[in-house]
Amino acid sequence: MSEPVNVAAVVGATASGKTALAVALAQRLDGEVISADSMQIYQGLSISTAKPTPEEQQGIPHHLIDFVPLQETFSVAHYCELAHQVIADVTARGRLPIVCGGTGLYVDSLLNNLLFPDIPDNQALRDALAAEWEQYGERGGEVMLARLTAVDPETASRLHPADRKRILRALEVFTLTGVTLSEWNRRSRSEPDRYRSVIVGLGWRDRQTLYARIDRRVDDMLAAGLIDEARRFYAETNGKTAVQAIGCKELLPFLRGEEPLETAVERLKRETRRLAKRQLTWFRRNDKIEWIYADDYGSFDVLAARAEEMIRRSLALTE
Repeated sequence: MSEPVNVAAVVGATASGKTALAVALAQRLDGEVISADSMQIYQGLSISTAKPTPEEQQGIPHHLIDFVPLQETFSVAHYCELAHQVIADVTARGRLPIVCGGTGLYVDSLLNNLLFPDIPDNQALRDALAAEWEQYGERGGEVMLARLTAVDPETASRLHPADRKRILRALEVFTLTGVTLSEWNRRSRSEPDRYRSVIVGLGWRDRQTLYARIDRRVDDMLAAGLIDEARRFYAETNGKTAVQAIGCKELLPFLRGEEPLETAVERLKRETRRLAKRQLTWFRRNDKIEWIYADDYGSFDVLAARAEEMIRRSLALTE
């Protein structure tokens, strides 16, 4: 059995500063960044998904962003398949893979080497489950999550009623195989570890500081052209695949002329804060994460140095 490969990860809520930290760590540790963001994979949603700009990337290679057409579906299994390949390539070039993102399912599935059931697409079943969700209107998420709870409470306990894609996928897996998604995950954990990993969680002790950062990010997105991006998104696609991207759907009533921009912007800020809460709830369940709090440090350089020290210690990296 081959020796596990070193992988570092930086996780946290949206707007926490994890991208800047991952870039700084890549500079310090001769690394490359591998995105673990389920929305940044899509092409054309650069502003609403906060893809790192060339200036923010600072010359550090970034992988698995901006490569999936908006009309295509994309699964966590496909993400892991591609990420495994990228990690192997980065490692082969003598560099450290640094996974960075806020999609906890991507990070957990990748680093825990989960296997996924080889289930062929069943579009008829998928459409039927989606239609049932729509049948219940605003209660669709609660009703379908309750149905999942009845057959797979373990998976359901990790999901929010707004997480339409993962709720429907878990119901689809159980319906087609008779085996719950949580049981598939248990079976996959019998596989040998592929990676020796360390996960740095970037947090803020003062939650209001994080929320203020979120509000500023939304204002910056608007200044960068978010409304035009959302308008193009709805004009060019049916919105079904990437509609979960926070930043577009909240603006739709404004784009339809149904409400003023101020109302839509406040909704966007509120929903982004709720996303941050869900991300933190997910990550708090992972006792492998080593947390570091930005407001404990007087400067970003000191924060980055501390994170570097944590990674070097955990992965036994030399200077």
